[in-house]
Amino acid sequence: MIRSFLTVSAGTLASRLLGFARDAMIAALLGAGPVADAFLVAFQLVNVVRRLLTEGALNAALVPAWLRVREADGAAAAAVFAGRVLGTVSAALIVAAALIGLLMPLVMTALAPGFAGGATLQLAVDDARLMLPYLAFAGPVTVMMALLNAQSRFALTAFSPLLFNIALIAVMLALLLWRQDASSAAPILAATVGIAGFLQLLILVLRRGENVAMPLRVAFDAPMRTFLGKAIPGMVASAGPQLLVVAGAVIASSSPSAVSWLYFANRLIELPLGIVGVAMGTVLVPELSRALRGSDHTAIAHAGSRGLELALGLALPATLGLIVLGAPIVRLLFEHGAFTASDSAATAHALMWLALGLPAHVLVKALSPAFFAREDTITPLLATLKGLAVAIVLAIVLGHIFGPNGIAASIAFGAWSSALALIRRGAATFGFSIDAAARRRLPRIVVAALAMGGLLWLVPALVLPPTADAHGLVQAALLATLISGGMAIYGLLLGAFGVVKWDAAVAAVRQTKVTGLRD
Repeated sequence: MIRSFLTVSAGTLASRLLGFARDAMIAALLGAGPVADAFLVAFQLVNVVRRLLTEGALNAALVPAWLRVREADGAAAAAVFAGRVLGTVSAALIVAAALIGLLMPLVMTALAPGFAGGATLQLAVDDARLMLPYLAFAGPVTVMMALLNAQSRFALTAFSPLLFNIALIAVMLALLLWRQDASSAAPILAATVGIAGFLQLLILVLRRGENVAMPLRVAFDAPMRTFLGKAIPGMVASAGPQLLVVAGAVIASSSPSAVSWLYFANRLIELPLGIVGVAMGTVLVPELSRALRGSDHTAIAHAGSRGLELALGLALPATLGLIVLGAPIVRLLFEHGAFTASDSAATAHALMWLALGLPAHVLVKALSPAFFAREDTITPLLATLKGLAVAIVLAIVLGHIFGPNGIAASIAFGAWSSALALIRRGAATFGFSIDAAARRRLPRIVVAALAMGGLLWLVPALVLPPTADAHGLVQAALLATLISGGMAIYGLLLGAFGVVKWDAAVAAVRQTKVTGLRD
């Protein structure tokens, strides 16, 4: 499992780093005004669909179902089942894209009620319609990625999302060279989103290997309705962090530039969340499904324990690092072109509050597979809906009092509400199987993260202020040194506390069978 986790995490890390480059260019091209707000609201709609579908969420329903059919009836029956899912999901998303396109003014008004009656609403509608072809390509991409994951072929599914960001970055480089203004650059970027989705589909089709989804059919019979009835709640639950941000954007749309500030702050949250969350959904669900199908309680406890350790072991230091170093990171990444110093300050403040919810988001990602592997997608859905309700109510109140910072804090409260709901429900129904090693190591992980956070808080206070006016490359080098130093300190503390034995970890990675690299 460790090798698979690292493969998926490496692909997600590469995609997120390219995403930072993409968003830095978006900030430079569009700034944080009405054009940027309109584009980012439309882009959030696509991003939510992308996370619902292509970044591991469909594993929640498809992987356990496909494994069950293959084990009961053989590979041929599993291919027929997959072909029905592929055809049905693709057809449904094509129809959905057409309907959303027709109703886009209503959709954008619901997502950004603060735009109503202004020119920003029409800009958002136009951008969103240009992005809609992505939805048609997302259907087959979704199913093919989930089928590859079910076969433990993680490499292609981990790295194919890179094409989405590569396409956007290439177009934005051209726009920057041509010095296009924001109003003309936004529709070009919006149209590129659909092209990027096509490239992702193309690489999966060309490298799909054996026919694991044949013949293609569209079916809405009882078995397919049962599958979709489990898949849709699981997909919504898996997109909880993105839905919370969308809920915040709905409230923030009435404040100029607030949507942009929250979007760019959340992009920094998505780096650690993506590395852990996508890997949890992609790797842990198949592992738990196989263990549950074999009634192997030791394997269930091992998979759940290692997943929780990996999740919190990455999320806690990331949370503290973003709180302490958020302001210089935001300035370095986004304060270029049309994105001003005041925009950076507002984004950094929102980031601090959003970061407080990161451990909760990761807990949800680590705990949800225990329900998904049991084909229970309703419980995570209810937890997500509870978090959304909490976030919306608090955002209305805190947003009115504290502005965008209050909305960001509300998103964090919503995340913790979802996490606590899953913990209570899991303990009441099947009990979380955490082994003795996890009970021993988890407190030590927390102590190591707090110690690292304390050191990071002390050092930048002495080092960063004197270099505030230094060249950008100097600031980047200094920030990279601080981040690398914090990671090194954290690793040393984990080793000193006996959480990690580095020689054993390296040996485990080397000895684990390399799967999916033929992709």
